[in-house]
Amino acid sequence: MSMPLTSPTAPPSARTAGRRRWLGMVVISLGVALIVVDATIVSVLLPQIIAGLGLTGTDAEWVTSVYALVFAALLIPFGRAGDLYGRRRLFVTGVGVFTAASAAAALAQNGSALIGARGLQGVGAAMILPAALSTVHAAFTGRHRAVAFGVYGSLISGMAALGPLLGGAVASAADWRWAFGVNLLFGAALVAGALLFMPETRAPRPDAADGARGADRRPAALRDIDWAGGALSVLGLGALVCGLIEGQNYGWWTATRAFSAGPIEWPATGLSPVPIMLGLAAVLLTGLVLVERARAAAGRPVVLDLALFRIAGFRRGNLALALVNVGELGLLFVLPLFLLGVHGSAPLQISLAILPLAAGAFLAGGAAGRLARRRGPHRVVQLGLALEVAAVAALAAVLGPTTGGLGLAPWMLLYGLGLGLTAAQLTNVSLADVPAPLAGQAAGTQSTSRQVGAALGIAFVGAVFTTALGGAMADRLQDGPLPAARQAAIVHELRHSAGTYARELHGAPGMGAVAKAADESLAAATQRAVLATGAVLALGLVMTLRLGPGGGGPGASGGPHRPESRR
Repeated sequence: MSMPLTSPTAPPSARTAGRRRWLGMVVISLGVALIVVDATIVSVLLPQIIAGLGLTGTDAEWVTSVYALVFAALLIPFGRAGDLYGRRRLFVTGVGVFTAASAAAALAQNGSALIGARGLQGVGAAMILPAALSTVHAAFTGRHRAVAFGVYGSLISGMAALGPLLGGAVASAADWRWAFGVNLLFGAALVAGALLFMPETRAPRPDAADGARGADRRPAALRDIDWAGGALSVLGLGALVCGLIEGQNYGWWTATRAFSAGPIEWPATGLSPVPIMLGLAAVLLTGLVLVERARAAAGRPVVLDLALFRIAGFRRGNLALALVNVGELGLLFVLPLFLLGVHGSAPLQISLAILPLAAGAFLAGGAAGRLARRRGPHRVVQLGLALEVAAVAALAAVLGPTTGGLGLAPWMLLYGLGLGLTAAQLTNVSLADVPAPLAGQAAGTQSTSRQVGAALGIAFVGAVFTTALGGAMADRLQDGPLPAARQAAIVHELRHSAGTYARELHGAPGMGAVAKAADESLAAATQRAVLATGAVLALGLVMTLRLGPGGGGPGASGGPHRPESRR
């Protein structure tokens, strides 16, 4: 009796399909890990890069900020592009762009070349992230989706903290160029893995012959592009994130230093360029809302479907995500400055002090899916934020001039556990009621919320830190023997250097008392910044109390749901 042959065109068994789907999740996770690490690794490598390329201060700032700027500006239009033309295609293209940009960064011979390469990395990252997130949303359902988003969320949180650790390791053991060069191997592996294991998903295209488009004889690929909305979103978000990033450097209202970007030269007097950027952002983003509303009313394609924000879970989840990122990036900004300024910690030592945060996020992400199935994903989010608030309060309580990395470690671990739980399921909850055809737009919008939250976190927490640092140091020097002009100069240098000037004071003869005052001021300023972070996270916790298991709770509606096309 002969055995029946399996047709080569027969669909794979459920078991094989499930295995391929989870292998695809591994590829997606590694792609997300790659772009998140590159968002934070440069901050630790910057001293080596400055020395190696002879960068100016302005060059160094742009090397750090241009990646986040381009990344945030392009997320929404690329999310829409994935919906229309295929998310796996966008993911593979993004990995290719990111890998090529990494090679250019590794080979850069001057600041301009490195800044350009970092900007191109941001383009690739803006393709990868929404394509990855919307593929998870489309490929997994039910209890599997909670587990998949658990992996996704813990990776984003953990790798954001692990990036400085890897940067510290590279800074201690090798040339900074290796941090970019190693991406070539990862990129090649990711492209191969995506082509083998990632499913291709896209939103169904409306019939090209219907009503509003009947007279438009352009190719469908051109008809489906919202050029005006794409331009307004890119320029508006770019101006917003640029203003938030640069406010600390150039002054929020009055100019504190000269600004230059290509042909633009702005003097160090009078009005700062930052309010101009933020005002321009407000105008452009208002224009985006008006254009998208008019196009949607006319039945034309939009890059941002404003109906998404009528979904309660999506709206509340995006705000909570931004607040969570304010907390995470705020802590990652001030704690390394504290350790460097007070203890003179080397990059690798600073990275090891942050490691418990990454470890906690990874550990919690694995458990978040199981907890979500038993208690509901919204309860996991609330538990995670409660742990974050408790950890930040404990950090503020223990911070002092003698507190080192070991003293911070237990609370960083607790914070990481909370962050892993929150990030793992908040993405899931906020997308739960979103119709699958809009998954790419929703993913791009959600990722933009993260990036804007990150920029806000650094701007807000950094402003609290530097303001408190200057005030605390001035108070401690006020009754000392130094002349008033010398006191003012020390306060200015300490504040302008974000606390790193304290190390020079420790090495200066006869300045022991001033150095001690600087350490105490750094501890007080860090404590104030940590408390501000806790207040933001507490607000995020309050926001999540209105989330239900499906995102918006009873009565939430995701609108019409059309099945996605898959290949």
